[in-house]
Amino acid sequence: MAEIQVDLTGKVAIVTGGSKGIGKACALGLARAGAKVAVVSRTKDDLEEVKREIEKNGGTGWAVACDVRSTEDIEKMIEEVMQWQGKVDILVNSAGINIQETAEEVKEESWDKVLDINTKGTFFCCQAVGREMIKAKEGKIINITSTMARVGFYRRAAYCASKGAVEQFSKVLAVEWAPHNIQINNVAPTFIKTPLTEPMFEDTGFYNEVVSRIPLGKVGETDDVVGAVLFLASDASNFITGSSIMVDGGWTAW
Repeated sequence: MAEIQVDLTGKVAIVTGGSKGIGKACALGLARAGAKVAVVSRTKDDLEEVKREIEKNGGTGWAVACDVRSTEDIEKMIEEVMQWQGKVDILVNSAGINIQETAEEVKEESWDKVLDINTKGTFFCCQAVGREMIKAKEGKIINITSTMARVGFYRRAAYCASKGAVEQFSKVLAVEWAPHNIQINNVAPTFIKTPLTEPMFEDTGFYNEVVSRIPLGKVGETDDVVGAVLFLASDASNFITGSSIMVDGGWTAW
């Protein structure tokens, strides 16, 4: 990746969805910048692998199993991180899921699962970490949303709804917590090459349609998202809150 000069030495970060894809890339990027990083997901084994990779590169990592659909799990996760380091400076909410169904096929179970992880989980992680940041009188919260918080796309009714909701409540948090010197922003990627999306791109027709909507003519890499996250996690973004950075190659510029 292009070397991004951000110094987060002394900062403590939590990254949900940190075992794979964008979340893992963000965890590794924050660690390279000097932050101590707690990686969070449901599967402890996958997290331990990320923790080892962070430590192999000279960083400090911690693995915490947590199902973000459970507020009880979230509270336990925050308690564990606070016991580990005594503070949280940065939260990156990357845990997310999409279940592809056309609008007429969407099942209640699918809708609830997508909204529970993407929207409810993100909000209550913000709330739990926000309480600690309010005490500390500072903090950075970065929610990974999506281009599809702004545009529609086939077979993603629940997903689009979930990400749009995150963008809206992020504005509320930004307003309410501004007096406490807490900045809340979103990073909204388009399709990014990850283990989740690569099987989709094996369908040449699907890949070509996606690229046709991106003026830069290619899908993104996880490092493209990491760059925006590092900027928002750093002091360079101290006067930015309630905003979204579109990491979409120009998709929403049409």
